[in-house]
Amino acid sequence: MGPLPREIKVNQEIQKCLSEVYGDTFTPNHYEALIKRLEKSKELINKVRKAHWDESDVVLITYADQFHGADQKPLPVFNHFYNEWLKSTFSHVHLLPFYPWSSDDGFSVIDYHQVAEETGDWNDIKQLGQSSRLMFDFVCNHMSAKSEWFNNYLQQVEGYDNFFIAMDPNTDLSNVTRPRALPLLTPFTVKDNTVRHLWTTFSEDQIDLNYENPVVLLAMVDVLLSYLEQGADYVRLDAVGFMWKEPGTSCIHLEKTHQLIKLFRAIADCAAPGTAIITETNVPHKDNISYFGNGQDEAHMVYQFSLPPLVLHAVQRQDTTALCQWAQSLELPSDDTTWFNFLASHDGIGLNPLRGLLPEEEIMKLVTELQQEGALVNWKNNPDGSRSPYEINVTYMDALTPGNSSDAERFARFILAHAILLSFPGVPAVYIQSILGSRNDYKGVETLGYNRAINRKKYQVEQIEAELSDENSLRHAIYHELSRLIVIRRNNKAFHPDSDFEISSITPTVMQIKRTAKTGEEITGLFNVSAHDQTVHIDMENGFDLISEINIPRGELTLHAWQVMWVKI
Repeated sequence: MGPLPREIKVNQEIQKCLSEVYGDTFTPNHYEALIKRLEKSKELINKVRKAHWDESDVVLITYADQFHGADQKPLPVFNHFYNEWLKSTFSHVHLLPFYPWSSDDGFSVIDYHQVAEETGDWNDIKQLGQSSRLMFDFVCNHMSAKSEWFNNYLQQVEGYDNFFIAMDPNTDLSNVTRPRALPLLTPFTVKDNTVRHLWTTFSEDQIDLNYENPVVLLAMVDVLLSYLEQGADYVRLDAVGFMWKEPGTSCIHLEKTHQLIKLFRAIADCAAPGTAIITETNVPHKDNISYFGNGQDEAHMVYQFSLPPLVLHAVQRQDTTALCQWAQSLELPSDDTTWFNFLASHDGIGLNPLRGLLPEEEIMKLVTELQQEGALVNWKNNPDGSRSPYEINVTYMDALTPGNSSDAERFARFILAHAILLSFPGVPAVYIQSILGSRNDYKGVETLGYNRAINRKKYQVEQIEAELSDENSLRHAIYHELSRLIVIRRNNKAFHPDSDFEISSITPTVMQIKRTAKTGEEITGLFNVSAHDQTVHIDMENGFDLISEINIPRGELTLHAWQVMWVKI
């Protein structure tokens, strides 16, 4: 007997996940509703998605309202800016949550199915999809306290009673992992004037959904499928590690959370083959990679959260040892998985992914030094009552370089760090503030009242275009050189996410990355993370540096301060 058809295998996977999570509580009626919704999506979706990834895939991370113009809403303005300035550089656009929202710059969703009216509409999303592949956020752990679903819960509307997680405040929840220095339970008064203490992992405006209720699952599957119908090629599962709650446990990375992700994967595979499911879990590396599952059944990609702080540490310390040691341990469970690599994002630089890789005193030293240079810090509460820094809030540009440095050094360090990003195995993602060469926005922090605003500045499109066009500006230099590096990467098969990867420290200050494509094409990246010229002996054939566009002879080679080379053999 031959292998089962793909659809039968996917159906079996869906049934298996449902059984593991819900047992008999997921009734035949629930299953019939699920299959009916899935079949509807399969009829509606006619977009053919890319079957895999390759060296041409580079993602831009941005807000939908990143740019403002006088006569149009932000999404049409963004579409025009993208086509003029970014289309030839990036293959995908990750639009951070563009749905109606009430807090956390979009991550407290009021209505999963709408585009925020002040931003634009679904036609604008469709238009962007004609210029780029799309990545959507699936904010699956929680939703806004201002949402209709939550209002129905408060009004005790039939069918909504068990949508959120009410908990006796005397329950021992001391083992629960806390990502914020805020209360875990928030009191709300419902229609009959009783008070319910509801689970709020992130804030009192972000109410955790109760996946123990099959109706909640069906509602969220409907959201996922609607995103696929609207053209999402990549789907980012936000804060996904917290989805399942069991008092007495840490309530993070639980087995039923993994089963739910497998279920989302199987549903996406069925409705829109080629969709990439990407898990966002800002946690230590060993926990992060557990979301690959067996390599075929869970995330296609996981966020490479250890990369941003380790690259920063390497540049700050002018020492690549820790970065190399970690990178040498990287291993994927299958060719059906890869890394989602980034340096900067809408959030800060996470510190939890450093834990287990650097001593705590070294992490604290890094935090202190960055604070002295103007970075801000967010903290989390620990079960023992202490608190720890979990995130540095700063633009990656200002994190890399002391405030009294010249723009020339700032430029060199920044380009070096991004060349490391673009050299790593996986799909790279670049934050809009990085391609724009942005600095810390202290005015934004003062105006909005939260640390993350330091790296979330929005722009008048005429002003940003003028600054990018100013040949004497740092923005102009960063935009053009980083764009050029990305285009070089996209045109060389050695940078395919699946190409062989070897990393080593030639000296503590000089790192070497070799990428070898299955076709045999080879590129050796050389990175001097120090402020001084470094002369090293390179044992390779004569080559050509793709960045400086000069021939590189075999033997001794001098790298200038902060210099990077991509030597193609």
